[in-house]
Amino acid sequence: MSTGLSISAVVVVVLATLAIGTWGLRFSRTTSDFFVASRTVRPRLNASAIGGEYLSAASFLGVAGLVLAYGAEMLWYPVGWTAGYLVLLVLVAAPLRRSGAYTLPDFAETRLESRAVRLVSSLLVVAIGWLYLMPQFQGAGLALRTVTGSPPWVGGLLVAAVVVINVFTGGMRSVTFVQAFQYWLKLTALLVPAFFLLLIWIGDGATPPTAAETGVSGALGSAWGLPMTSDQPYVLYTTYSLIMATFLGTMGLPHVVVRFYTNPDGRAARRTTLVVLALLGCFYVLPPVYAALGRLYAPDLITSGHSDMVVLELPARMISGYGGELLSALTTAGAFAAFLSTSSGLSIAVAGVLSQEFTGRRLAGVTAFRIAALVGVAVPLALALLTSGVSVARAVGLAFAVAASTFCPLLVLGIWWRRLTDVGALAGLAVGGVLSGVAVVDTLSGAERTGWTDALLAQPAAWTVPAAFVTMIGVSLLTQRRRPVGVGRFLVRLHTPEAVPLDRG
Repeated sequence: MSTGLSISAVVVVVLATLAIGTWGLRFSRTTSDFFVASRTVRPRLNASAIGGEYLSAASFLGVAGLVLAYGAEMLWYPVGWTAGYLVLLVLVAAPLRRSGAYTLPDFAETRLESRAVRLVSSLLVVAIGWLYLMPQFQGAGLALRTVTGSPPWVGGLLVAAVVVINVFTGGMRSVTFVQAFQYWLKLTALLVPAFFLLLIWIGDGATPPTAAETGVSGALGSAWGLPMTSDQPYVLYTTYSLIMATFLGTMGLPHVVVRFYTNPDGRAARRTTLVVLALLGCFYVLPPVYAALGRLYAPDLITSGHSDMVVLELPARMISGYGGELLSALTTAGAFAAFLSTSSGLSIAVAGVLSQEFTGRRLAGVTAFRIAALVGVAVPLALALLTSGVSVARAVGLAFAVAASTFCPLLVLGIWWRRLTDVGALAGLAVGGVLSGVAVVDTLSGAERTGWTDALLAQPAAWTVPAAFVTMIGVSLLTQRRRPVGVGRFLVRLHTPEAVPLDRG
């Protein structure tokens, strides 16, 4: 792989990101611009921006790596990440936009009339955001090391610096333009090389190696064809728990939800979600192609533990000379676009909450936002440098599990069940947050476990999500005296289209 071309690709992406972000500064003047782009982002632009921030390092690099190493069972990651938007469309998108909130904690406080629920929600937003940011910085370090041989901390620091500059200059308004550009760059970075790689494969007629030939027993065998019919029950549990986490976790991701606050109205929020489904569907067809070709041309990446790098390494392995180097540079550019776009969205979401809860009371709105953005990036960068050994996609999967165990029950019940109380919400958030948090800490610690213990902790959603829902409902039924007085009026507001005039009396 040509180091010079790959470095040039990274530089071009960084400069383009900074240039577009600086251009977006022309439109960023008010606090509302920084938080929610003054709620004026149209569906097609917003959908591209959502695709840009949602398709993270886990999507660009991690999916191909997991499918390469573990087979078709891992296809549930992209299926679940896409289907999560369908759940979001049906249950949450339009009502959440009509709530008039800036952030998830805003919605929680308004719905339940409780500062305590707001504070706990704020802490969870920050925790989920940092958990999701860590693999972005780790992936950037691994990608830059692969193409240049630099230390792992260099890539993470570069992404963090660019994100801070972009967020400082224009907030949500600026980042929207950046993320929309980066979606189309990422799609191109996978689509163009995949076209040429498939032509090479068709031409040489290569066949997959057997598991014995690769030296990886089981990883390339039955798991490729029969992901949901294992004779080991805990393997089936892992699959279904992953499905639950990805289906239900999307609605609880702070950087996803905050984008729906930028739409002009609830109808635009629904249209945005429909376009997002199409964009994600187009993108997720491509990583499995790299995984399948990786089985043919790069099976050694499995045994070396570098399966996450198959997208970056495959073009140079399959196409010799300058053509392979150019395609490798293009995939490198796409990878860095993935790191930058997702990190920007997460930083905006975390900074919005931190500035409101912990700095906004003492500083002016934009100043507080910028200081919060700096803190919101610095902490997960430090954690990323201290934590290693967890695959990019798996770390992101844990963030989905925490979101599904906390904000999913809060949003679904808060929007559709009038009997939810503040005490019930707090109890459910505590149960879901603590149980899924224990699983996250155990997984990130790198503890060696097998069988059911490993399955339950590696993929906790199947038991933590029901526990959170049951707790939230049960405690709410026992504390009906604390039901908010204005809940009826608030729910009417959530479920009534903006075009319908409401009786102000």
